[in-house]
Amino acid sequence: MISVIVTFSLIINVSSQNLPIIINTWFVSNATYAAWEELTAHGGSAVDAVVAGCSQCEASQCRGTVGFGGDPDENGETTLDAMIMDGKTMDVGAVAALRLVKPAIAVARAVMDYTEHTLLVGDQASLFAKDMGFTIETLTTNKSHIEWKNWINNKCQPNFRKNVIPDHTTSCGPYKPKKN
Repeated sequence: MISVIVTFSLIINVSSQNLPIIINTWFVSNATYAAWEELTAHGGSAVDAVVAGCSQCEASQCRGTVGFGGDPDENGETTLDAMIMDGKTMDVGAVAALRLVKPAIAVARAVMDYTEHTLLVGDQASLFAKDMGFTIETLTTNKSHIEWKNWINNKCQPNFRKNVIPDHTTSCGPYKPKKN
């Protein structure tokens, strides 16, 4: 059995009878369909199918949390994370805090295919993506920019910091560790 898992939680299994099974933890039929098409109509591998399904989800901004235009960080910038694993070879590729590149799952696959690394982060992930020919473009949308502005105007709430000053429940940073 071949399994491929990605952080978007799209799992492709090819059973011993060569029957593909696609399991998606969210009801995102367009991503599932893209993965199915890659497997059945295009003859792609399980890894190809995961990339196709996740790319579809990224492009359509599934649930408002996957792909460009997602929740911005404290500086108002959207960054992306993705991970892919080939259950047959146990190869892994991942990116985190990827800036200015939309197809995060495709970059994660490139990490798996073209480096000896398993994880590239931040500017190094973005530089690698640029070197691999991926387009550099903003990940911010009007919606994500407005979301960030509203967060700032609401004294940065909700805020997931702890043990910092100033008080993270009533104000924005910059934060410093609270002395014990």
